[in-house]
Amino acid sequence: MVEIPESAITETFLAASGPGGQNVNKVETAVQMRINVYALRLAPYAFRKLRTLAGRKMTSGGELVLTVREHRTREANRAEARRRVADMIEEAHRRDARRIKTRPSRAAKARRVETKKKKASVKKTRGKPKLE
Repeated sequence: MVEIPESAITETFLAASGPGGQNVNKVETAVQMRINVYALRLAPYAFRKLRTLAGRKMTSGGELVLTVREHRTREANRAEARRRVADMIEEAHRRDARRIKTRPSRAAKARRVETKKKKASVKKTRGKPKLE
């Protein structure tokens, strides 16, 4: 698990929807967590990957905004939000395998052209027969 400094986290609690009876109307159990990504001091590659992983959850100001309302208790939602953020940051630190550029061989190119010619000849023979 990745450690997230408390100074980078801002939490607000909201009224959650879903099961819970009257408790839903009285208690603010959903959590909206905002993490200042710049305070995490991520490596440039990890920051770029985190931005693509987060998508719309990342603001232009560099804040990662997560809203969790799965559980009935505030503590469970807080723990779930922290786990999601940690998983996202952990995934951002994983480097993708480098792609090795390859070229098709001359024989592969010839096979491709040959199949295209065969397809073209089949398609050319299709159509309505001419009545003369």
